[in-house]
Amino acid sequence: MSTNGQQRASIRPGITVDIVLKQDQPTGKLTRGVVKDILTNSPNHPHGIKVRLQSGQVGRVKSIIAPGSEQ
Repeated sequence: MSTNGQQRASIRPGITVDIVLKQDQPTGKLTRGVVKDILTNSPNHPHGIKVRLQSGQVGRVKSIIAPGSEQ
């Protein structure tokens, strides 16, 4: 069960998400990580809320990974 990352209210630091990095936008390659900071100020964004992962990578959230469903 995953939800899309277009609503800022559904994204919190510490949750696991799949993001698309800026350089991966043409291919759509996903990167999984844990949210450290939320960078988008608006309540929603059509391309996904921009976040910084704990690894330091920045990208737009494509899906939120429900706890316990990580592969």
